[in-house]
Amino acid sequence: MDELSLRLFKLSSAGFCCAQIMYKLALEDEGIQNDDLIRAAQGLCRGIADTQQTCGVLSGGIGVLGLYAAKAKEEESAKEDFTQMVTEFHEWFNVEFGATKCVNLIGVTDFHGADQSYKLTCAEMIKKAYVKVYEILLEHGYEYGNRR
Repeated sequence: MDELSLRLFKLSSAGFCCAQIMYKLALEDEGIQNDDLIRAAQGLCRGIADTQQTCGVLSGGIGVLGLYAAKAKEEESAKEDFTQMVTEFHEWFNVEFGATKCVNLIGVTDFHGADQSYKLTCAEMIKKAYVKVYEILLEHGYEYGNRR
């Protein structure tokens, strides 16, 4: 098992969901912790609030891009390439996985009654998406793991 797969397994086993894992991986790679962000990300999981709509891996990946390039203060604007990076990631995601809705990606409509096999599909999606976010950031001149 490679290092990223091991990290995914540990986070999933600890009860974190897709969007939370995307953020946790990014924060861990920076050596920082942000419990509030991780709590907030839980609402994005399982298709946003358990509605099986937009995949939490997709929204989490967009959020990680936002950590690097989105607006954070009144006196600043989003970086010029933010929208381009988000569009690039969204388009890649749709082509790579064939959908953006959670239900279409994993086929689960009731997470509480489902077996846990969908987590394997989610883990593979997280892994591929996380690598793609990393690649997009590098292609746009960002130093991954160092937003400061």
